[in-house]
Amino acid sequence: MTAASNPINIFEYEQLAKTHLSKMAFDYYSSGAWDEITLRDNRAAFERVKLRPRMLVDVSQISLNTTILGQTLEFPLLIAPMAFQCLAHPDGEFATAMAAASAGVGMVLSTMSTKSLEAVADIGAKFPHALQWFQLYIHKDRGLTRALVERAYAAGYKALCLTVDAPVLGQRERDRRNEFALPPGLHLANLADISGLDIPHEQGESGLFTYFAQQLDPSLTWRDLEWLQSLSPLPLVLKGILRGDDAVRAVEYGAKAIVVSNHGGRQLDGAIASLDALAEIIAAVDGQVEVLLDGGIRRGTDILKALAIGAKAVLIGRPVLWGLALAGQAGVSHLISLLQDELKVAMSLSGVAQLQDIDSSLVTGNR
Repeated sequence: MTAASNPINIFEYEQLAKTHLSKMAFDYYSSGAWDEITLRDNRAAFERVKLRPRMLVDVSQISLNTTILGQTLEFPLLIAPMAFQCLAHPDGEFATAMAAASAGVGMVLSTMSTKSLEAVADIGAKFPHALQWFQLYIHKDRGLTRALVERAYAAGYKALCLTVDAPVLGQRERDRRNEFALPPGLHLANLADISGLDIPHEQGESGLFTYFAQQLDPSLTWRDLEWLQSLSPLPLVLKGILRGDDAVRAVEYGAKAIVVSNHGGRQLDGAIASLDALAEIIAAVDGQVEVLLDGGIRRGTDILKALAIGAKAVLIGRPVLWGLALAGQAGVSHLISLLQDELKVAMSLSGVAQLQDIDSSLVTGNR
């Protein structure tokens, strides 16, 4: 990055990334389903929530350390699972993994990554406290799913993160218009070698939409979680929960953590904003499992608001892709540091010196 184009916040990263990516890649990363109502509402939800800062509190020392499923994080942030990161930069998931581990934040690797799960795990293994989870889609070929779980466990991933909000793929009209497909040289690194699966070129349609329709299992139910958990001792995290009753069932069926998420507005358009669903889910699980939030995080104040409503940590997705597009690992590292610094300032100005001091009295407008 040159001095003239050095971004100082995530919004500037997005604007600059647009000039570094093909139209197909930028539209794939940035788009939501149908009219993109939920995509926009994920951001608007944070703007509706207001902070109620405390005064005359000693904030000379700010601590951001936390734990997720018993693992330490330098601050309460994980990188959300995102497919096809090599569309943004040749190093793709390698750069993201190095940036996350170096900063002491977590990373969730997508089933549909463009670098293999073993190679990404090797990067995490260089850092003694790296938190890496593996995100899972259940394929119709249960043998393939079993193989992915066994590989993730053998490679050292610390949890399975099952995406539950995608029995079919949401209709992303920008992808359909672009006839989205991976460019030559990019493949589904975790699937192509063992199954020959890859994203098809589909005239008049998104290749990813076709892949989901052909390969993923829309019959998945709560009962299948027992089978999934029998494949490895890895704790199960459910990503895509938006209702309190579903959160209760997640606990009953053995989930150890929940990610409140609407898939970045990319699945059911018109679904509730992730932040608007958070309070109900926090109340429903009543401390039995850790709850994380995904969707719309762009500022340190957003992280503070999510933590105040009850999230243990947050996940970011698209911002990482903007960092990758601009400067690879350096871009992702800088972007993480921006959020870390913003959270410190937000906590200082709100009168909270450590994460344990953050509670629901700090926010209004979402409860």
